[in-house]
Amino acid sequence: MKPSILIASLACVLAVPFMQLAHAQDKATAAEATAMVKKGVAFIKANGKDKGAAEISNKAGQFVDRDLYLVIYALDGTVRAHGANEKMVGKNLIDLKDVDGKEFVKERMELAKSKGTFWQDYKFTDPTTKKIAPKSMYCEKLDDAVVCGGIYK
Repeated sequence: MKPSILIASLACVLAVPFMQLAHAQDKATAAEATAMVKKGVAFIKANGKDKGAAEISNKAGQFVDRDLYLVIYALDGTVRAHGANEKMVGKNLIDLKDVDGKEFVKERMELAKSKGTFWQDYKFTDPTTKKIAPKSMYCEKLDDAVVCGGIYK
């Protein structure tokens, strides 16, 4: 084998782990989701529900980072703010199901009422890849609403 081909092949093999690491860094972590939800809750408490909802729905705002964004639901399942899809605001999604038939919004509202702070697993469309992926959502109840931010796996 020619030395130039051997060097190029070796470079490609060695680059794969670094490319995988770079891709992994493109995805938010559980710690980042938890921190963003806590930051969102603090923002709402400091600035009020209306300003909080506006900032959370702002795709260029402080509550959108890569594939991580916040959502606020009223406890009846109505979306008050959505960092990835503003068309969802005002819609009641209580009967929404994931691809496996899981009524994840209904479950989320039940968990908010019974636990207050929780993680929930379901499947949803990743806004960066546009593909259905397993998702874990961290949520905190705040008065008559629940603030959530999730990670795609």
